[in-house]
Amino acid sequence: MSSPNQPAPFTADDYRARMTRAADAAAEAGLAGVLVAPGPDLVHLTGYQPVSTERLTVLVLTPGQDPVLVVPTLEAPDAEGAVGAPALTLRDWTDGKDPYAVTAPLLDGRGRFGVSDNTWAMHLLGLQRALPDTSYVSLTEALPMLRAVKDAPELERLAAAGAAADATYEEILKVRFSGREETDIAAELADLLKRFGHSQVDFTVVGSGPNGANPHHEAGDRTIERGDMVVLDFGGLKHGYGSDTSRTVHVGEPTAEEQRVHDIVREAQEAGCRAVRPGVACQEIDRAARAVITEFGYGERFIHRTGHGIGVTTHEPPYMIEGEERPLVPGMCFSVEPGIYLPGRFGVRIEDIVTVTEDGGRRLNTTARDMAIVE
Repeated sequence: MSSPNQPAPFTADDYRARMTRAADAAAEAGLAGVLVAPGPDLVHLTGYQPVSTERLTVLVLTPGQDPVLVVPTLEAPDAEGAVGAPALTLRDWTDGKDPYAVTAPLLDGRGRFGVSDNTWAMHLLGLQRALPDTSYVSLTEALPMLRAVKDAPELERLAAAGAAADATYEEILKVRFSGREETDIAAELADLLKRFGHSQVDFTVVGSGPNGANPHHEAGDRTIERGDMVVLDFGGLKHGYGSDTSRTVHVGEPTAEEQRVHDIVREAQEAGCRAVRPGVACQEIDRAARAVITEFGYGERFIHRTGHGIGVTTHEPPYMIEGEERPLVPGMCFSVEPGIYLPGRFGVRIEDIVTVTEDGGRRLNTTARDMAIVE
């Protein structure tokens, strides 16, 4: 049973279903299976989050076979305590033994396997030595949608993370900006995210004045002044799922040009969100937002994709960019974040996380998108 402060926990059945879907997707992609090292994919599939080390830990998913998690013996108790452990078989190996010899019998010696992107090279090369006729492809290439479609418990967590980011924004509007360094505001954003339940802060972009023209500006020692436009982009993980939102504020009253550029970005962001519905290609979200900015003559100043997926990490597939023809599916979650960047002057970005519903899209961020005036 979930509560306003704590979502319903995942169950072994949730993880069993995810592992089955991954194995089935591998078969459909012509793969002999999937190999998952410690990292976001392993957390998503099993609920197990070990530290990645020189000792081999790997989840083996093969179509029609029970999942097997190969772990070092000294870490087996932790693996057995993972929520998803009842849905898989543990195979442990002790120091001094060859972990690749333990893993090799689980694999088709001539198969092609999808491998999680953060697998250590030494482990992949060890498997290749043990099974020289096998071949491998990254999961991002072979199964980019592995984590893309969220189930109801995942959506609940993403909504809670979005609400916490919104609460953070509402609070940061109350603080003084002028006369303070960007790092001061960034630190307050991080503190607020944690106050509202984030266990991990991934980024706190504070781009004031000309620094706002750099989309990924790291907050620095520039002193924010009256008359500055300030891009705020922040997020992290709450209950293991990501938040990511951007708003652009102004210290004191904006000029007519600054207001106009902000209005264009807001209109573009609205257009991108309106375009979200099942069956629409990802690139159409980018096209919808980009068309507005291009119409007003700022097309060359929109220098990044319109959006990225979000889940157990704050950036993951799918991507809202020209050339991505994959259709949207209910349960997908991604950002819609167009921007205009004028080098040496200022930048504007507005971003919400959107989830695809059965008949459209729903924003997980609901704070005002008008340009807020701060002191």
